[in-house]
Amino acid sequence: MSNRPQSTTDTTASVESSAATSSDTVAAKARKTLIPLLFIYMLGTLCLQAFNLVFQQVGSDVGAAGQASLITAVPGVVLGIVCFVYGSLCDFASLKRMTMFGLVLLWTGSILGFILHGSLLEIIIFRAIQTAGFQAAGSVYLVIVARYLHAGKKLLYFGMFTAAYQLATAIGVVCGGVFSAIDWSYLFLIPMASLIVVPMLLADLPHTTGRATHVDVPGFIIFALAVLQLTLFFSDLYWPLLAGAIATFVVFAVYIKRARDPFITPEFFRNTRWWKAVALMFLFYFTNFSITPLFNALGANVYGMTSAQVSLVLLPALIIATISGTSSGAIVGRLGRRTTITLGASLMFLGSLSAALCVLAGPVALTACIALFYGGMAMLYSPTVDTVLGTLPAEQSGRGVGMNDLAMQGAGSIGIAIFGTPIATNSLAGGNPVTNLIGASGAASNYTNLLLVYAAVMAVSIIWFRVNSRAIYGDSTADNGK
Repeated sequence: MSNRPQSTTDTTASVESSAATSSDTVAAKARKTLIPLLFIYMLGTLCLQAFNLVFQQVGSDVGAAGQASLITAVPGVVLGIVCFVYGSLCDFASLKRMTMFGLVLLWTGSILGFILHGSLLEIIIFRAIQTAGFQAAGSVYLVIVARYLHAGKKLLYFGMFTAAYQLATAIGVVCGGVFSAIDWSYLFLIPMASLIVVPMLLADLPHTTGRATHVDVPGFIIFALAVLQLTLFFSDLYWPLLAGAIATFVVFAVYIKRARDPFITPEFFRNTRWWKAVALMFLFYFTNFSITPLFNALGANVYGMTSAQVSLVLLPALIIATISGTSSGAIVGRLGRRTTITLGASLMFLGSLSAALCVLAGPVALTACIALFYGGMAMLYSPTVDTVLGTLPAEQSGRGVGMNDLAMQGAGSIGIAIFGTPIATNSLAGGNPVTNLIGASGAASNYTNLLLVYAAVMAVSIIWFRVNSRAIYGDSTADNGK
């Protein structure tokens, strides 16, 4: 048996082999956490959509019907902000610690929300804490898919993420309807089911990610404060909030220009292709948070339906949206991004316009109309996100994902803040050629007019996209972005 010293080459090869084995082990264990993480994300989304359905009832029960839309709007802003923060942190922080931190927030918001829900402020605070908690699992899921899965598997698990969101939305609407007839405070406890997956996450989540980097805490705080003030302004048009939002955005602009290492630089916002593309996400999802409460209020005030009955009427449309979302990748592969985006936006336009004309036609007709709307919205997500990220260099993709999520969630939050009042108070009731044509009056005319506004938003979205698509995609000959 030879006792010769091991050569440098042998030693290097051994170290590399050991590192590769260790990396493979981490990747294999990380993949085991995908379903548990997705389960947590679904519980949080389910809770979000359940409260979205019944926020009017919740607001009325605590004596704050006029500001009830903030129950959806403020957590929506929080969701957009933490999407950006978590995405940045995943570059260097421990995925295990981040997930467990999120779970602690989720459980804290759930328990305290169930115990303390006597005022609108308490409900908003604990819903925001819940929202900030569950999104950690969603962000870590996406990072693990991107970092540890092969290309073929990535498409499968990104598709599962989209399907999970749509399915959780469908179940959440049903839960909102059911619990509204019992006691809506029990909705706070739904995310506590996440306790069952903690052992798997503790055993298999990666503890470290590699490099360390700077976290621009002041930048995040200034930006978040500006967005929050802007959303609150749209809730009740309190003008000092708008002045505060503008002033804070100015402070943010000065900060990122002078800071040594800001989380985002002024050059990012000078990318014309990017802001034109991200405007699409804002326009497409402007009505996202308000469409479900609109139909809930319509069912109650026009047809005398309970929230539970409305949720069952909406369920087929949400199942169609689940199918549309999971099929969007195949649709893009066949039609290309431009055509798929145009098709999805057109379905949303037709859905809202036809619903406006069918307000008095009965719940079944409205279900068919809303299925067009939900199906089109689900179809839009993948090609629009791909379009937005395609306007950015690879080194800015993380910030691009975060800003995209913020635009989507922020748009929905501002939308519900604007539309929440007319949904609850019938302030848009009144006659016009369309309402006179279909014979709508009172509450029916209010919802007809709201749906016409939604159709107008989608018409503007389609026109914006068609006018700017050449600039967004960078040339006039791209084959639909395939």
